Amino acid sequence: MLQRLGAEPLAFLCFFPHLIRMIYLDNQATTPCDPRVVAAMLPFFTEAYGNPHSAEHVMGRTAEQAVETARALVAGLIGAEPREVVFTSGATESNNLAIKGAARFARSGTRRRVITVATEHKCVLESVADLRAEGFEPVVLPVRPDGMLDPDILRAALDVPTLLVSVMAVNNETGVIQDIAGLAAMARAAGALFHTDAAQAVGKIPIDVVAQGIDLLSISGHKLYGPKGVGALYVRRRPRVRLAPLFSGGGQERGLRSGTLPAPLIIGLGEACRVAGAGMQEEAFRIRGLRDRLLARLRGGIPGLALNADPERRIPGNLNLTFPGATAEALMRAAPQLCVSTGSACSSAAIEPSYVLRALGLSPDQASRTLRLAIGRFTSAADVDGAAEALIAAHASARGEASGIACRR
Repeated sequence: MLQRLGAEPLAFLCFFPHLIRMIYLDNQATTPCDPRVVAAMLPFFTEAYGNPHSAEHVMGRTAEQAVETARALVAGLIGAEPREVVFTSGATESNNLAIKGAARFARSGTRRRVITVATEHKCVLESVADLRAEGFEPVVLPVRPDGMLDPDILRAALDVPTLLVSVMAVNNETGVIQDIAGLAAMARAAGALFHTDAAQAVGKIPIDVVAQGIDLLSISGHKLYGPKGVGALYVRRRPRVRLAPLFSGGGQERGLRSGTLPAPLIIGLGEACRVAGAGMQEEAFRIRGLRDRLLARLRGGIPGLALNADPERRIPGNLNLTFPGATAEALMRAAPQLCVSTGSACSSAAIEPSYVLRALGLSPDQASRTLRLAIGRFTSAADVDGAAEALIAAHASARGEASGIACRR
């Protein structure tokens, strides 16, 4: 039947998911919309569908009020003022606006250096690299084998007058949590702005933009059980951070992000932030327990399994694992019921070992044998046990397949 469909087994299962119980462990790529989020959004698609910028009538004012309530909920989760939250289409746009916007506003100044880290998301690395053509000096710092940025390396880089430092709060592949407060303090002491891509952090670990000294912070809705296509950028108001907008329009969002606001998506983001803030501590405890259970079972069934990056300074749900003697591709092929990944979803089109893992010092061979497992809010103990069983069986099968190929050669 697969031959008649012309489909791979994974594609086949997408059409007939009832034939096998899928186990989703890719919550760093995206999370399912929480039912509470869906319920909050639905009326604004079909009933209260007014344009939030049409303040002349009741429908418009209803949407506007709901958007502002959502803005306050997003701000509350990160310790900001509501007016410091600018809605965007997601973290990629937020990162571009923060980095390019800060540089372009200050283009006539003397500070030309923009610093980031080798393990950042592609949109940050490419935004910083793009600024070279505009007369800025991009600097990409290395990380230690544990995935952490050495503060002494940042301190040395800041000896040259610097405009902006951008460091991801939580890495999207390894789950490593950087010392954002310490790094931001160093940047501020050197007279530089500090931006953090917090798409993988917000809603999972506590964030306080004031206490941590953050000037700019990016959020993605679909990473915290909200809808896709919406995000936010925190822009500090006092002392004021100034940005040049990326594009022209009607001047919405304080003139920083023109365009009609997608009210239903923004309301979903606000509800996702409310839910995350209310249950973050309990959720982290439960997810950490499931992660430790999964790791213990995998280690018991796969000797030589290696956990990459710092084992403690990581978000509760992340495991980045290198498997001995079996490629990630072979493992996923042998366990099609598992939704796992080899790294960032935004880099999945690139047929090459993860640049994040290479920055940690892994060889191309090691990187090719690495999977990212990400436990989330709706992952159950049965999911974890089923995933461990499937991966152990897949590993045995993949190693046997590799051994057979080697023998035939």
